[in-house]
Amino acid sequence: MKLYDAMTPNNLRVHIFLAEKGIEVPRQWVDVLKGGTRTPAFLAINSLGELPALELDDGRILTESVAICRYFEALHPAPRLLGEGAYGQARVEMWNRRMELYPFAAIGDVAQHTLGFFADKLEQNPDYAAAQMRRFDKLWAWLDSELSDGRAFVAGESFTIADITGMAVLFVCDIMEKALPSDLVHAKRWEEAMRARPTFVERMRMAA
Repeated sequence: MKLYDAMTPNNLRVHIFLAEKGIEVPRQWVDVLKGGTRTPAFLAINSLGELPALELDDGRILTESVAICRYFEALHPAPRLLGEGAYGQARVEMWNRRMELYPFAAIGDVAQHTLGFFADKLEQNPDYAAAQMRRFDKLWAWLDSELSDGRAFVAGESFTIADITGMAVLFVCDIMEKALPSDLVHAKRWEEAMRARPTFVERMRMAA
C-alpha cells in the first residue's frame, strides 16, 4: 500500500485522518509545484492529475480524500471519525459536506483566483476572489452561530472528519494569511482547539 502525498489541503485531510487513528502508511512524495501530478506516470494513477491517491497492495487505486478515509474507516473502525449508527453517520456526512461546500470551497476559490501557482490552470478573476472572500467571512459567521450551542466539535461532541475538513480550511487560511475574526467567539474557540490538536500541530510543522 502506498499513499501519494504532498502538502495540499486534501492530502492534509487524509494525513490527519490516519494520524488520529494511529495508522502508518508508506508515502511517496509528489512535487506538485514542479508538475509532479502532470507527468505521464502520475496521470496513469489518476487521470485527473489530482492528489491524494492511494495505491493498494494489489495495484488498485483509490482517489478523493473522503473515499480514501472511508476505506481506512472500514479497515480500522476505532476511533469512529465518520460517525456511529445511522443518525450519527448521517449527521457527520451532513456536516462534512457543509464544511466542504461552503467555507472550504469559498477559501479554495480565493486561493485559486489569487495565487500564482494556479495562474496557468484557470482564468483568474480578482473580482471573483474578492467576492468569495466576502462570502467566506459570512460563512464563518454562520459557523460561529451554529457553534453557539456550545458543542465542542463541528458535528457534535466527538471529533470527526467534519473537523478535519475544517482543519483544511485553516490550512488554506494560513497560506492566504487570512485571520479569522476574533469577535466570532464560538468559531474562535473551535479554531483554537483544532490548532492545539497534536495531529494538526504535526502536519503544520511539516508544512513549515
